[in-house]
Amino acid sequence: MLVVEDDDALRMLCRVNLELEGYRVLEASTVERAGELAVAEDIRVVLLDLHVGQRDGRELVPVLRRAVPDAAICLLSGTSEADPPSLEGVDGFIRKPFELEDLLVTVRRLAGASVGRR
Repeated sequence: MLVVEDDDALRMLCRVNLELEGYRVLEASTVERAGELAVAEDIRVVLLDLHVGQRDGRELVPVLRRAVPDAAICLLSGTSEADPPSLEGVDGFIRKPFELEDLLVTVRRLAGASVGRR
């Protein structure tokens, strides 16, 4: 699992709780680092912040699709827009702030779906 989030506290919250659920979690605070990890590691689920620093996290979606085509990608967004941003190329969406249980349910679903793709 890869968590791509520039907010240190939120990234740590995700990592700790996902590790408690038994997932191996890698972290990236930049789009560049996330791309490096995607190429080097076996990743099945990516939690990808919509805004990673000054970058649009969706820039990373094609990179991830090439590096780990079977991975499930879930976009995280704190946007206040009524409708979620474009979800082209992603498998899920979680609006921030989120309840921990919503995160875990979504990750379980996506992890199960990614296993079926292999």
